[in-house]
Amino acid sequence: MLWPHKDLLCISQLTKAEILHVFEMARRFAEVNSRPIKKVPTLKGKSVILFFVEPSTRTKTSFDIAGKRLSADTYSLAASSSSLKKGENLKDSALTLEAMHPDALVLRHHQSGASEFLAKRLSCSVINAGDGWHAHPTQALLDGFALSGVWGDDMAGKTVLIVGDIAHSRVARSDVLLLNALGAHVRICAPRTLLPAAVREWPVEIFSDLSTACRGVDAVICLRLQLERQKAGLLPDLREYARTFGLGARHLKQANPGVLVMHPGPMNRGLEIEAALADAENSLILDQVSAGVATRMALLFLFLTRKDQSSRDEQQPQNHRFQEA
Repeated sequence: MLWPHKDLLCISQLTKAEILHVFEMARRFAEVNSRPIKKVPTLKGKSVILFFVEPSTRTKTSFDIAGKRLSADTYSLAASSSSLKKGENLKDSALTLEAMHPDALVLRHHQSGASEFLAKRLSCSVINAGDGWHAHPTQALLDGFALSGVWGDDMAGKTVLIVGDIAHSRVARSDVLLLNALGAHVRICAPRTLLPAAVREWPVEIFSDLSTACRGVDAVICLRLQLERQKAGLLPDLREYARTFGLGARHLKQANPGVLVMHPGPMNRGLEIEAALADAENSLILDQVSAGVATRMALLFLFLTRKDQSSRDEQQPQNHRFQEA
């Protein structure tokens, strides 16, 4: 497949065939990650700037590892060490970085739409690593890839529950889009104060009782409770939230046999999920982390070789790209 996209801003821009193509590429790179020498020369000479205005552990580190394992040069930049701290605006900071001729800019920002704002102004690829409450497309892709490792790519007939702080979650929004694109039925469960205003327009089934929501589900994705929202008076107290919406073994008794448990992290054990469930055999939480590296390797490959692919014969064999350096 010739990759048609300059940027990755939202799951909605991808077709089902493109999502499955990302999965196929991620499977190839997952094999690279299992080798004693985890490096290939695929992106040698390419450069990637990781511009994270918001803090991140998993996303930033996995993009950094993904780039390095493909032999790309990666450069990390945080808001605290950039000219944003001196009052420079996002546009000027990004234009300054582009003048250094990177091949891609991976952006995490607290404002929804920040990635799209830059994508319209920069000639290099822009990959959205999370913007406000809007979208986190690479997280959704790695979640789908982790599930595909158990279920395969056809998720028709599967039911996935997303539980927690839906209102403030870019992960929930992106996961809903991706799971629907793959044919899964999606449920959400949250306190009313943590549901988005327009949630009735979402392609989901809405629940307010977690035990009921878990009946017949095949996977449960727990979301981080954004504790800063507690200060806004959206919840009575954390103990009550944990009792009512924290995933426990009693809830999973209502689910289908072999139900999978997921969490995008960072995870508050005992609040969003019982500690034992996070470490159980049916937990995919660490699989999600591993899937993150392979998926982001696939995305960097697709976006950074897009122009190269379009300029050579479409039928040319590609296996040589995955040989060890």
